[in-house]
Order: sequence, then C-alpha cells, then structure tokens
Amino acid sequence: MKKTSIYAILLTLLLVPAATIRSQAATAAKKAVVHSELGRPDLEAIEKASTDENSEYYYPRLHKLFMANDTTMTDEQFQYFYYGTFFQEDYDPYRESPNPRLLQELQPVYSKQNRTRSDRNKMADYATQALDDNPVDLRQLTNRIYVYEQNGKYDLAKIWQYKLNHLLLVIARSGTGVDTDNARIVVYPQHEYDFLNLSGLTAVKQEFVPPGFDYILTRNSSGAENAGYYFDISELLKQYFRKHPSELEHLQNPE
Repeated sequence: MKKTSIYAILLTLLLVPAATIRSQAATAAKKAVVHSELGRPDLEAIEKASTDENSEYYYPRLHKLFMANDTTMTDEQFQYFYYGTFFQEDYDPYRESPNPRLLQELQPVYSKQNRTRSDRNKMADYATQALDDNPVDLRQLTNRIYVYEQNGKYDLAKIWQYKLNHLLLVIARSGTGVDTDNARIVVYPQHEYDFLNLSGLTAVKQEFVPPGFDYILTRNSSGAENAGYYFDISELLKQYFRKHPSELEHLQNPE
C-alpha cells in the first residue's frame, strides 16, 4: 500500500472542504503554498508559554490575533496557538456543540447541492458561535470560508483560508503519520477526519492502537484504497482524564 505525503498534497492540490460542503466550497479553496520549517511540537514548552502572561505565545494573546481579520500570524504562532488549546481551562476534546438546536437545523442545509442566502446566513451564524467556543474547529472554519466566498466577500474568504491552511500545515508538520513514532498530533478527535478530508482523502476505517494512537485507513478521491495514517492522541487523553479522573478510575477498575 503506497504511502502518500499529505504535506505534499497540501502544498500542491486545492484543499477539499469537509464532506458536508465538499462540492460547493471547492471554489473557495486556495492552494496551500505556505512553506514551514515547523516540526513536531514541544508540548512542554508550549504548555509553559501558552499559560505565561509574559510570553509572546500566551494563549489569550494568540487567540486575539487569530480571530482578527488579517494574516499577520507567524508559523510558530499558529503552532503555539493550535497546541496551546490543550492547556486551557475550558479544553475538552469531546466538547458538545455550543448550539445543538441550530446544528440540528443545519443538517439538511449541509446536505443541499444549492443553498439560499438564508441557508448561508444560518451557516454563518452557527460557524460564528462554534468558532467563538472553539476557534480551531476545522469544519466550521471551512464553512465560514464557504459562506464568505458564496456571498462575494472574497478578501475575507482569503484571510480565513490562510488561517485554515496554516492550522492544517501545523498538523501536517507534526509527523508523517506512517507509524506510531511519527504519528501526527491533533487536539480534537474530529480533526483526524477533517484533516484527511481537507487533504483529499476519506476515512474508511478507524482503530485505536494502545496506549494512545488512532490508526485510520483512507481512500482517495477515485475511491481506491490509499493508505493508513497514525494520529497521536496521548496528550488529548491525558488532558481529558486529568479533568475527568472518575472515568479513568472506572476504566482501570471496571468492577
């Protein structure tokens, strides 16, 4: 089974949006031509810097930069911002939707081939709520870009495509994904699927590999089996069980 470089895909192909809006958002996707020297994140250093008020990588400071309608963030700032998510008080890898009712209303809208302005406004409303709650929600970043593009706000679409591209490249540069030693690190489980989908791949099978990895088999756009990729979710699980110790105790002592 031939291994495909997702980093190469991100640098040479048009990004393919999440499955719910794939065909319509394709026109909004721009080539990810960002060249980055980033590698595997130093999570210990990121934890220290993202929680230090005097650091240039202090999370609230990076959050403000990320939410601004500009493209001034550096590669390192994107890396510290993405992985700094782990170390915030409200971090929960299995966090619920900020507006379940609206999300439910949007399910048939996401499935449409053609959407009205009212549909797009509803998508934009939910994307705003979701990103206020979780600024690194890759799926809602994609939806925001789609709405801006469809509504003719091309400059804003480019700005937010730039931010999405950088987050994807931060994940891509965290590892090759070919084995557990080089597994890519994500801060939310859903990012495994969104990352692959935005790279032009579709997950077809997932398997948990102890002690803290997900292995996902994929197929490419032609439907052929493509490759399997490893994702490191050890920090994700560590932070989750730190905040939910009773669940860890139950797993260790099921009786």
